[in-house]
Amino acid sequence: MWCFLIFNKLGMGGSFDHLHEGHKYLIEIALSLSRKVIIGLTTQSLLKNKKFPSKIENYKVREENLKGFIKTFTDISRVEIIPLEDPYGPPIHEPDYESIIVSQETYKTALKINEIRESKGFNPLIIIVIPIIKDYKNQKISSTAIREQLM
Repeated sequence: MWCFLIFNKLGMGGSFDHLHEGHKYLIEIALSLSRKVIIGLTTQSLLKNKKFPSKIENYKVREENLKGFIKTFTDISRVEIIPLEDPYGPPIHEPDYESIIVSQETYKTALKINEIRESKGFNPLIIIVIPIIKDYKNQKISSTAIREQLM
């Protein structure tokens, strides 16, 4: 894997439910760009309005799946996984974040994070947007689709 390490601290967030290729791509890109990546892992309370909530993996399973995947290609000490209790996470409270990586679906949240940061006098984050990853049938790979198949 190539590595540029442009940033010192990059943030990202999500459910990472049923860890799939889209999640893995997002994580790999994040770690190719930053020395330290903070992953806000959404708590169960933040996921209650998702489709098929009974099929969402619990927090500990999702956290262990993330750690297991990350350990396959880099030192886990480069990553900090924290509970995400709100849509914006630590970047709205901590000025030392330099970047955020998001999918096309969550780009608007990144814009809102920057708006909040700027209102506090923090530098805006550089937003890296990753395209939607599709499967062999040209369908978007998503946790929701995986949970639907489990019904």
